[in-house]
Amino acid sequence: MHTRDLPVAPVSQRAESCCGIGVAGGMTREEAERSATLLKAVADPVRLRLLSAIRATEGGEACVCDLTALVGLAQPTVSHHLKVLVEAGLLERDKRGTWAWFRLVPAGLDQARGILT
Repeated sequence: MHTRDLPVAPVSQRAESCCGIGVAGGMTREEAERSATLLKAVADPVRLRLLSAIRATEGGEACVCDLTALVGLAQPTVSHHLKVLVEAGLLERDKRGTWAWFRLVPAGLDQARGILT
């Protein structure tokens, strides 16, 4: 008999463990996908520096024009990194005149912290 011919247990029975500890629970697939998106957003050194710099400002926000000099990258590249952080729910964007300002989203940061605890 080949392994491909072996019977497969129904999904409802696969959560049981031979050692009795079980493997049910944990994140749903959707929660894991959302969490992975958030973790991918912060898994870049430039994005971590941007988050750290914004957090360190007195008002908790920064203009993209100031952030480009900080990381030494062109404005379009910095804007891309900031967009990823906004889409992950870690930053909010506010357009003021020709510049975009970014501020931290406390709930997004709490969610990132919660993934790892």
